[in-house]
Amino acid sequence: MTLDIVNAQNEKTGSLELRDDLFGGRVKADLIWQSVVRDNAADRRGTAATKTRGLVSGTGKKPYKQKGTGRAQVGEARNPLWRKGGTVFGPQPRSYEYAMPRKQERGALREALAAKFQDGAIVVVDEFAAIEKTKAAAEMLARFGAGRTALVVDVKPVETLVRALRNIPGTACLESGRLRARDVMRAKRIIATRAAVERLQEVLGS
Repeated sequence: MTLDIVNAQNEKTGSLELRDDLFGGRVKADLIWQSVVRDNAADRRGTAATKTRGLVSGTGKKPYKQKGTGRAQVGEARNPLWRKGGTVFGPQPRSYEYAMPRKQERGALREALAAKFQDGAIVVVDEFAAIEKTKAAAEMLARFGAGRTALVVDVKPVETLVRALRNIPGTACLESGRLRARDVMRAKRIIATRAAVERLQEVLGS
């Protein structure tokens, strides 16, 4: 697979060979799905909580004597069987994050990139021009055909470019070393530097 390399004006300046063993085969969508679900679970706040019998308000005094009333025996008004009593086995604050093998994470990223490469959704540039204003960043995205959901990838993004893209809704700027399958699949257009693509090939092929 060969990709065109363009400059900041979207003019072809060269080409880049991609490894067919990494990005040319059938895309394993199930691997991408596992990685995306794991990332979504890790982002869950997990703040749902219910009050147990030790947390609800009320006295701990026995409401009436144990025997002779004809009523069911009860120890306190906060027991779960009574109205306004505590909740049994209700949700408590917790983390939904779980671990995923590193090989699977890399595989999911590889498959996500392969899907985008095969769809022609990735633009490879030799390097980004010096950009300091959001207006200039928006014009750059427009030249590369990027809409509201765009992803800019570089080995080490320049801080001025990161700040300029931060003001555009739906646009993200990430280092190639921190790229995840969910970031790739979320973007409809990916603009990456040649160095970033070569670095990703090196890491995913090892």
